[in-house]
Amino acid sequence: MADKIIMKTPLVEMDGDEMTRIIWSMIKDILLNPYIELKTEYYDLGIENRDKTNDKVTEESALAIKKYGVGVKCATITANAARVKEYNLKEIWKSPNATIRSILDGTVFRKPLIVEGIKPFVKIWKKPITIARHAYGDIYASVEYRVPEAGKAELVFTSKNGEVTRKIIHEFSGAGVIQGMHNVDKSIESFARACFNYALEEKQDLWFATKDTISKTYDHEFKNIFQTIFDKEYKD
Repeated sequence: MADKIIMKTPLVEMDGDEMTRIIWSMIKDILLNPYIELKTEYYDLGIENRDKTNDKVTEESALAIKKYGVGVKCATITANAARVKEYNLKEIWKSPNATIRSILDGTVFRKPLIVEGIKPFVKIWKKPITIARHAYGDIYASVEYRVPEAGKAELVFTSKNGEVTRKIIHEFSGAGVIQGMHNVDKSIESFARACFNYALEEKQDLWFATKDTISKTYDHEFKNIFQTIFDKEYKD
């Protein structure tokens, strides 16, 4: 057998929960270690260790990826009320994926694998369609509130100089729920560039879609920023 490949840059290794721990161990033993001098920086993102570290281990793993530029993450449990009881957790910890993507200002690309002999369900599709999704803010960083009774919900913004802007969300006649989301221009601009660069590298057409007919400020700003970045940096 030829000499093993020597890694120069460590791989950030983020272990997961349940069967993924076993599968990842088998991948290393069978497919990696026989051929590579595997150099990793290890983080245990199993639900019990995240709870033990108050989820600081998730933040540390994301910062390590920021440092080294590459990592492999196994599937992890995102806790709900039932998991809190099952694992005796201190609290319902946030999605580790969301935490990592927020720190990395990450964009998710879901690209299908074309395998010879496996025909696509839609017969006329000959090329892969990649879905890009902005992975900052929105539902993953939302603030939620259970409305217990009748009352008025408002969206309030206080500027740095103290000016207050208010908008009524809804006047409740009874119990309900509220959810507040946010995003920032800098992250949307990063998302746009990631999409344009990916399309150029993969030689794929890029299509943009958003529900700006309904969301005339939030979603429409994505459209405006994409158009601005395209016109200034990518149109040629």
